[in-house]
Amino acid sequence: QVQLVESGGGLVQAGGSLRLSCAASGGTFSSRSMGWFRQVPGKERECVAAISRSGYNTYYADSVKGRFTISRDNAKNTVYLQIDSLKPEDTAVYYCAASVTYYSGPSYYTRASQYAYWGHGTQVTVSS
Repeated sequence: QVQLVESGGGLVQAGGSLRLSCAASGGTFSSRSMGWFRQVPGKERECVAAISRSGYNTYYADSVKGRFTISRDNAKNTVYLQIDSLKPEDTAVYYCAASVTYYSGPSYYTRASQYAYWGHGTQVTVSS
């Protein structure tokens, strides 16, 4: 069973930065695509970034391109989300997600239904 624990959220002023971390335990981390999602009340969970098993391929939602950077350290079983130039509309609960293990196929996944494991989320609040 894979467990994911996010950290790094908080309250920050617009224009500021945060670095979210997601530590994984259980299973083979390097064989899983990882993603960061965010959700605000009343809206669907949105994939903001995803990364392939090797870390070579990444995906970003249009709304965050140029401001968010996803990375992973397979030796530490950790995935990161660097968030720069924060905007009030980035306010949300941010979730880390892990796919099932796989060894061939897509580099990464971008739909919530494609991820098998989820963290409990970390709140990011951006004040204007």
